[in-house]
Amino acid sequence: MTGTAPSVLLIYTGGTIGMIENPETGALESFNFDHLLKLVPELKRFNYDINTYSFDPPIDSSDMEPYHWERLARIIERNYDHYDGFVVLHGTDTMAYTASALSFMLENLAKPVILTGSQLPMGMLRTDGKENLITSIEIAAAKNPDGTAVVPEVCIYFESDLLRGNRTTKINAEKFNAFKSYNYPCLGHSGIDIKFMPRRIRKPNVNQPLKVHYLFDTNVVVLTLFPGIQESIITSVFRMPHLKAVVLKTFGSGNAPQKTWLIDLIKEANERGVIIVNITQCQSGSVEMERYETGRQLLEAGVISGYDSTPECALTKLMFLLGQNLPTEEIRRLMKTSIAGEISIEE
Repeated sequence: MTGTAPSVLLIYTGGTIGMIENPETGALESFNFDHLLKLVPELKRFNYDINTYSFDPPIDSSDMEPYHWERLARIIERNYDHYDGFVVLHGTDTMAYTASALSFMLENLAKPVILTGSQLPMGMLRTDGKENLITSIEIAAAKNPDGTAVVPEVCIYFESDLLRGNRTTKINAEKFNAFKSYNYPCLGHSGIDIKFMPRRIRKPNVNQPLKVHYLFDTNVVVLTLFPGIQESIITSVFRMPHLKAVVLKTFGSGNAPQKTWLIDLIKEANERGVIIVNITQCQSGSVEMERYETGRQLLEAGVISGYDSTPECALTKLMFLLGQNLPTEEIRRLMKTSIAGEISIEE
């Protein structure tokens, strides 16, 4: 803490929100907090201590890698005891991947980590970045009467909605409502006031310190099934050297074609220790492999359910668990366990 006022660390990684339009030349300039204060003077009205950290050079979100997730986690860890909350300015294209990854990396998180961005640069008359930034900072600083954080989670705030990071996916490249959480309701909504939904927000164990994990294993692949997919394609994927896990995007509630060669390839990969996780191609809903024969065959072949995981979450969770060098059976168990509120499982 830097004083009695709430303190927030603003971390700029890159993305549209940090590109400031020069009103005189029309050129886009890189992030500079002094410029930002000129464009968003409302920030001065907060009785907050706001400090900034900028990636140099900024990273286009299309170039985001696990290395950058590690950098973010280290910045948060080093500053964890000095700030009440963190706001990460990030490009929208891979924001859901970063939010999902951080939700697993920051074990026992008890402070807000709010990712936000914009579809239009700051300084443009119709920018969405201004409101996204102001509200994200306010959420990051929000405390309960007992002094604990209102939202001790990794979240994405965008276009009035506060969403659990590992439940979120980008749905629109043009409109301001760029993100959606189909399988878990929003944690809060901003209108005239910011209204939080306390029952939906995860409660940390305040007796446990923050534990940060850094290692990822990227020997994973996402395979989307489609009518007419060729045996040679799936064979080449499942027999890739060093492959450790597959996110299999199936039809409906977790169904796949009833082809003997497909099941044989899955069994063969499973016997080699390749972890295959089944998620649906549908935007909302959950995998239920027991419902139809076309799903049961996958279950019997060793495929595990990803329940209602987003593709971003299933992928980063696998990379994270593989990076911890856990036994295969333990990874399979944890993929079927909600460790950061990322899947819905009936108890």
